[in-house]
Amino acid sequence: MDVSTLWRNLRRSSNLWVIISVSGALAALLPSIYIMIHLLKPPNENWLQIQTYMLQDYALQSLWLVLGTGACTVLIGLTLAWLTVAYEFPLRRFFAWAFILPLAIPPYIAAYTYSSMLSYTGSIQLFFRNSLGWTPDQQYFHIMSIKGAIVIFSLFLYPYVYLITKAFLEKQSASFIENAQLLGKNPFTIFFRIVLPLSQSAVVGGVSLVAFEVLNDYGVTKYFGIQSFTTAIFTTWFGMYDVDSAIRLAAMLMSLIIGLFIIERLVRKRKKYNVTTSKTSPLRRRRLQGIWAWTAFGFSALLFAFSFLIPMVQLIVWAAWTYMDVIDASFFRLIGNTIFISLVSISFLMLLAIIIANVCRSRRSIFTLVLSKLISMGYSIPGAVLSIGMLAVFISLDQQLAGIYEGLGLGVNKLVLSMSLAMLIVAYIIRFLAVGFNAVEAGFEKTGNRYSEASRMLGLGMTRTFFKVDLPLVKGAVLAGCILTFMEIVKELPLTLLLRPFNFDTLATKAYQYASDEQIQEASIPSLLIIGVGMISVYFYHWLGERNTK
Repeated sequence: MDVSTLWRNLRRSSNLWVIISVSGALAALLPSIYIMIHLLKPPNENWLQIQTYMLQDYALQSLWLVLGTGACTVLIGLTLAWLTVAYEFPLRRFFAWAFILPLAIPPYIAAYTYSSMLSYTGSIQLFFRNSLGWTPDQQYFHIMSIKGAIVIFSLFLYPYVYLITKAFLEKQSASFIENAQLLGKNPFTIFFRIVLPLSQSAVVGGVSLVAFEVLNDYGVTKYFGIQSFTTAIFTTWFGMYDVDSAIRLAAMLMSLIIGLFIIERLVRKRKKYNVTTSKTSPLRRRRLQGIWAWTAFGFSALLFAFSFLIPMVQLIVWAAWTYMDVIDASFFRLIGNTIFISLVSISFLMLLAIIIANVCRSRRSIFTLVLSKLISMGYSIPGAVLSIGMLAVFISLDQQLAGIYEGLGLGVNKLVLSMSLAMLIVAYIIRFLAVGFNAVEAGFEKTGNRYSEASRMLGLGMTRTFFKVDLPLVKGAVLAGCILTFMEIVKELPLTLLLRPFNFDTLATKAYQYASDEQIQEASIPSLLIIGVGMISVYFYHWLGERNTK
């Protein structure tokens, strides 16, 4: 093969990778673009009523949820990150890992569990009445409110802030904090004058993820009767049968998400700190003694109990009571549906993520930077918003393909794609592509370009270099992306509820149906399976992080 033929083959394979990457990014943006363009159309009468009488309540309640949860998760996550990084106390190593476990429990499952436990006939009030002979005031146990939702969100979403802040403090804060200690500053001064300003960028990154999760939620807000944007979209769509107004609500929520995304980027860009040396060392922990050691242990144990241990024990007890009624042939079909839809979605998702990450790694330019940012934005789009965009796009596709359907004998005005699993699979790919992409991108950053560049210099094209050199080096990152994406898909509720075909249920939708029918105890078994998937994913994430730091 001469040089000119080799160069043509190289350009052809390289261009194919770029075409697939750009096509994937544009397809991911298409539902969002459709929603935003819909705002240019004249509104109907229902929208005028919503805008006049209800829109302000939707916006205020969503805002209170985001602000309240954000403040609480900062307080909890930053405190725990500082404790586990800077101090040594009883069971610190266990808690450093255990504080990640609440991520395995979806907030909607926690909401069902705690609301039942705290009800008049729940285990907590029964204990007070039967064992202590005390009938407590019901107002202290009323959790189904905005305040209760903030508590639930905070207890089960704080690991986002904890993980990002802990990783930052472990790697970047040692020299600043040790210098302050040498100057005689006390721990409180160091925390407020050094740790808080230093970790501001990491905290903002974690809080932004928390805000996206709160705005995406449907299970907690629906069960607690809170009129957030997401519940309003569901009510308008299925209660009023007004897709036009639902799309407008989705567009407003998406505008809010974009605003939060821009603010987060601006804050993190401005808050940067640089060390005066390239040498970094981990922060040396100070051993707490006496009352301070047991205070740190007590605070950690109490938080771990409320955010993981108590709901897990209650779910296991309920599962022991109801497993005979829940586990049957239909339940195994439910598990099969969940595994099938997850594996199919992950296969296409990770393939696209690998292609895009490889293009971004091999072509360092403004184009690839924009491409990576567009992919990352997909995770911030709430499931309710994405589902409306997906439905609109797929209905349009069905209308364009109506002639083909008629020719195949399927009938006139037949909805084929928009009533199939294909729409749900594409929605999963768009929603969670960022998770797989970030994992693969991190793997490429760790391995660098020297091996692939050597392969290209030896005459191998981009495609052959990827399969022979790059893929074996990043297979651990690809596996991590698969597991994390599997966890996200299994516990996803709003997207699955809206886009699943008729009579197709997953573990998440079945747990929601049980809870909606006030069969909280029966919801425990599908909930435990979802949590089990999450715990395995969290353990793998922690193990992988520990291995990479050695």
